[in-house]
Order: sequence, then structure tokens, then C-alpha cells
Amino acid sequence: MKKIMSIVLLCSLFVANAQKKPKLVVGIVVDQMRYDYLLRFKDKFGSKGFNKLIADGTTYENGHYNYIPTYTAVGHTSVYTGTTPKNHGIISNNWYDKFEKKSIYVVDDHNYKTVGSTSKEGEKSPYRLIASTIADQLKVSQDFKGKSIGIAIKDRSAILPVGHTADVAYWFDGGKNGKWVTSSFYTDKLPNWVSLYNTENKLKLDEYLASPWVTKEKLEEYTECTTDNHYFEGTFKEEDKPVFPHNLPHLKEKNGNYSLLKTTPFGNSITLDFAKQIIKNEKLGKDKTYSDFLAVSLSSTDYIGHKYGPASLEIQDTYLRLNDDLDDFIDFLNRKVGNDNYVLFLTADHAVVQIPHYLIDHKAPGGYFSNKKLYQKLMDFTFKKYKSTKLIENISNNQVFLNRKEISSLSLDIETLENELIEVLINYKDIHKAVSAHTLQRTEFTKAPLSLLQEGYNQKLSGDVLFTLEPTIIGENYVKGGTTHGTGYNYDTHVPILFYGGNIAKGKVVRKSVNITQIAPTVSNLLRIQEPNMSSLDILTEVFAKDE
Repeated sequence: MKKIMSIVLLCSLFVANAQKKPKLVVGIVVDQMRYDYLLRFKDKFGSKGFNKLIADGTTYENGHYNYIPTYTAVGHTSVYTGTTPKNHGIISNNWYDKFEKKSIYVVDDHNYKTVGSTSKEGEKSPYRLIASTIADQLKVSQDFKGKSIGIAIKDRSAILPVGHTADVAYWFDGGKNGKWVTSSFYTDKLPNWVSLYNTENKLKLDEYLASPWVTKEKLEEYTECTTDNHYFEGTFKEEDKPVFPHNLPHLKEKNGNYSLLKTTPFGNSITLDFAKQIIKNEKLGKDKTYSDFLAVSLSSTDYIGHKYGPASLEIQDTYLRLNDDLDDFIDFLNRKVGNDNYVLFLTADHAVVQIPHYLIDHKAPGGYFSNKKLYQKLMDFTFKKYKSTKLIENISNNQVFLNRKEISSLSLDIETLENELIEVLINYKDIHKAVSAHTLQRTEFTKAPLSLLQEGYNQKLSGDVLFTLEPTIIGENYVKGGTTHGTGYNYDTHVPILFYGGNIAKGKVVRKSVNITQIAPTVSNLLRIQEPNMSSLDILTEVFAKDE
């Protein structure tokens, strides 16, 4: 009898657990969000938005990216596949393809056409991604039932998170179009409701561009940032100084018309507005049997961060506005899907470094690096020693690609050449570390930065010699203004990891670094599905029960 009761109890627990499976998972990636923004702007956020997620969900205070390079396409892919570039095959946004002998863009695919406009913005697909995502696994586990949809202003940020099996991914076609579009990889025709929404939404887009971008609060209340008008910040075309107000009606024509919205807080607003329409019209989270997945990426924070830097008034204003938009989106989910019926996670695809000029002005280290000068240095070396100008095929993303045909014709040993180039690199100003592909294949590194380079190194796609720059050194293309990301330093790797929604434990987790690749297996466990095929198996257990 006791045995029977135990079986009944176990079955009851299984049913209870099965009922907790979320009807909808919403993944939000805030492009270029540093973790410390949650701390800097905490008092300004009030009880809404980010602070609501923190108060009522699980917060990881020490979440990091565990590879180099920390770029957008790589970050989104790693979050949703649960693995790093060495496995999933997305090694940058753009990279030198050593098979095609040219630079490629990660989601370009001219086998497909734009759906939703007459531009070429939709000639995209996820074909370069070789790992499955959480969204892929959910579709497979449900015999391709349920819906999986991606949305972002950036095409790569909409496409890569939902993988190969998505019902659709949408991104923003700016210019004179101002429409949400997709690729014929997914469908031959926009749903009627999307076409109607694009038409009606033009009024809202025009409304955003009809008035200047002014600060949400009074300027004197923005005490968590630097002052306005710095020479090291970027400007829009037709704008004399990087100051508020930014006259959007005047700037519109010379700055890409509707594309101007990308570099304003309103780019995030239109993304979340469209996300709400997707949930409503596609009835996400309403199926009694199957779970749905929505991947949302907020791209405008990245465009604004690149132009003005993390200490700027523009960044503070952007995050205060995003906080309100996020709060509104959470309320929408609670009303339309139900508080206990969905799980939301929020993270970032990378963080960002302070503008070097800003640091230098305050007597902190910083500087700018010339890839052209480095290329010339290596060319001079190979010509002097081997009388060849063809040994270096390409230098990009801090990787040196060698010309194997030339190496063979000169009867050179490739490892010897790699090591000679490393000697040149390591003695070059502003370079911190250098390592060869052969070394990465033979040695297991456990300490950064070489361990991070190893996780970012793809044996099939990456270069022959990899190097890192010293902290706060960035490319010289930013010397006239703005900043960037891509390194393995904490300012680029430390990002928020927040979980919220039905059956998510409440609490802050302060312990040794957790990896961004732990998100995918954790969400897979929440959905009770197989984790992505190359995913880490390391689950964030505190999401399920409070850290004691």
C-alpha cells in the first residue's frame, strides 16, 4: 500500500511540475548593456522596469561572457545556443572567410529575398549557424508545434536567437521604408496583420521624428553621468555639437530618414510596441498544449552607446526611457499572458568600454590602435625575412590569416612562421597577448585572456595568429568620437542576467562568475526540453530555488 501511495505521490508531483512549464518564454537581450547600469541608475528606475525584475525574480550579479570577441552576433548566438564561438561557428559580425577569400557579413544570404519591402534588407538567413538554439529545441520537442519568433532592429539580432526552425524573424528596414520586414527563408508573404501594422505604424514613426529628442527629466537631475557637450562624443550629420536637444526633424533627411530612429531611445520603444503586437496577434502563450518562444533584442542602446559612450547624458536618458518601456511591456505580459504563464529572462550581448579620450582626460590609461600600421609592420617583417608580400592574407578582428599557398610555394613551416609573427606582435605597442592557432589546438588554457581567446577560436573559421590589445585601447576609427567593445576585459564581459515570471525564485545571487552560456540549459530545463545540441550542461540552479 505504501508503495502504491509513493507512486501516486510521484505521479502527482510530476503532473504538478508539468503544469509549471511556461506557456511562453520571452528572451530579452539589451544590446551593449553593462551590469553597472543597474547600479548607477537604480534610484532613478524607482520600483518599475529593471528594479521590478530584480525585486520579483532572480538576479545574477556576476554574469560574464567567457570568450573573445564580445560582439553582437556572437553574443546573441552564445546566449541562445549555450555555447561559445569555438562550437557554434559565429565568430564575429563580419569576418574574413578564408575559403571564399573575402569578408562576409554573418547573416547575408542572397538565396533569399526581402519580404515586406522592395529593399535588399531581407536577403538574410541563419545558415552560418551550426548549433541549435533553445528555440530550435523547443520546436523539435513539440513536433514543430508552438510558435517561435525573433524581433530586433538589427537583422542578426532577430535571426540568430531563434535559429533555423523559427516561424519568422522580423527586423527594421529604415531609410524611406520604415517597415518591419523578414526574409523569404521564413515566408513568402507577411501576415496580413503585419502589413496593416506597418501601414498604421508610419504615423507613430513620424510622430517620433516630428519632435526633438529631449531629456525625459530635467538635465540637472541627471547626476549619474557626465556633463553635455564633449569633443569625444559622436554627432549626427548636420549637427554641430553632441548636445541636447537633438533636433530630429532637422536631422532626419541627412541621417537615413527612419533609420535615424535606431540611434534614439525610440528605437527600443518601437521594438517593444511591435513585440506586443506579435504576442497579441499570434496569440503567444495561449495554446493549451504547446509552449511559444519570443526573442526580443533591443538594439538602440548599442547605437547610442557607440556614439556617446557609457558616461553620457544620452545613455542615462536612454535607460530611463527603456525602464519605462520595459515596465509597460511587463504589465502587458501580465495582462495578456498571465503572471504565472510566462518566463522572461533579460541579459545583454556584451557591455562596453569608456571612451578612451574621456579616460585620458581624467589621467586614466586609454588609447587608439591602428590596424593599418600593424599590417604594415608585419608586411615589412615578412618581406625583409622572406622577400614576400603575400604571406599575410588578412588582418581583422585581431586575427592574422596566413596565405597557405604562398607558404607552400616558399616551402615554409607554418608553425615557425606563426611563432615569428607572435614575437613581432608581442613586442608591438599596445598589444597584450598573442597566440597561435596550433597552440590553441594543443593546450587547454584556464586563465584569461588566453582561455577566452580559446573559447572564441573556431578551428575551421578563425585565423592563424590571435592577439589581444591592452585594456582601454580601441580602434583608431573611434578617435574622432565614440567607443566600442569586443575584448575579454570586465568592462566588455560583465552583463546582467535576470530571470522573472512564473515559478522563478526571488533573490540576488552573489558568487563566483557565472557564464552567459548557462542561460540556455537553464531555460531548457524550465521548458522541460533537451538543451541545445552544443550547449553547456551547467544550469543556474538558483532560478528554481533560493540560494541559501
